[in-house]
Amino acid sequence: MRTPTGEYARLEPFRTELTGYCYRMLGSGFDAEDAVQDALLRAWRSFDSYDERRGSLRTWLYRIATNVCLDMLRGRHRRALAVDLGPAGRAGSDIGAPVTEHAWIQPVPDRLVLSPDGGPEDQAVQRETIRLAFLAVLQLLPPRQRAALILRDVLRWSATEVAELLDCTVASVTSAVQRARATLAAAATVPGEPLRPADPAQRQLLARYCAAFERYDVAALVALLHEDATMSMPPFRWWLRGRDQIRVALLNPESSCAGARLRPVEANGSPAFWQLRPDPDGRFTPFGLVLLDVAGGLITGITTYLDADRLVPLFGTTVGEGRLAPHR
Repeated sequence: MRTPTGEYARLEPFRTELTGYCYRMLGSGFDAEDAVQDALLRAWRSFDSYDERRGSLRTWLYRIATNVCLDMLRGRHRRALAVDLGPAGRAGSDIGAPVTEHAWIQPVPDRLVLSPDGGPEDQAVQRETIRLAFLAVLQLLPPRQRAALILRDVLRWSATEVAELLDCTVASVTSAVQRARATLAAAATVPGEPLRPADPAQRQLLARYCAAFERYDVAALVALLHEDATMSMPPFRWWLRGRDQIRVALLNPESSCAGARLRPVEANGSPAFWQLRPDPDGRFTPFGLVLLDVAGGLITGITTYLDADRLVPLFGTTVGEGRLAPHR
């Protein structure tokens, strides 16, 4: 005899991989959590209609989650990074007004979207495909084409399985994936690296970056940047390109990071840190979430999400011995 509790227990083990799929579709950790919760609730309510002779429980759940994502994407503008929204600004110029949260690709904690299943190659693909740059290109694809690409190239489904899920022909899936791959290839930028804790060169680079940041040694920081490195601060459109512009911005006394600290956090399969700043009472609280792009032994991009109040609950992160408190 089936029970509601027992049925939901059968669905819950799929939450992480479904969240990873929905995150790649939607570009927001908040939206991905909502989509998966909706999908699991729909599945639980209609569990009596599930027929294991017609397909696995996993396939059935992915069909429901795909439909939820397609519904959520209907009529929406694509999410983007600052570099996609306009030309680079200049250090010292007005950064303008913040842009609505729905304009941005939002970060996500690794624990919500990275499944422990699979071998080293599968794990590498999972990490590569939740990085900000990859998500930005995915957002260029029409939603059904996006789903086909993720299912085929990230999750390694067969063309037949994808066709059944999307209720179309294998030829249609093959054509959609080919077009999606062409879009990704045309939009390719300088490739970056996912976080590689076992890589001594990357580990040393990040250690040097953190040490220079906490000393507020701008010269040392800039020396670690690629000459065409970018810096952005969502939710503002304003962004910079080039070591010289970033150096001027870092030296600006009105936006000084002096006294701030960096603490590692697992986000987007990338080198990532909470930037903590001291309150008047000496307590360090989150100011922003920093994601770094790394390539060729240099920092190629710095993205600092300033909406820490929203992100801390999503990440549920601890730093040292104390829980992060939202910045005020």
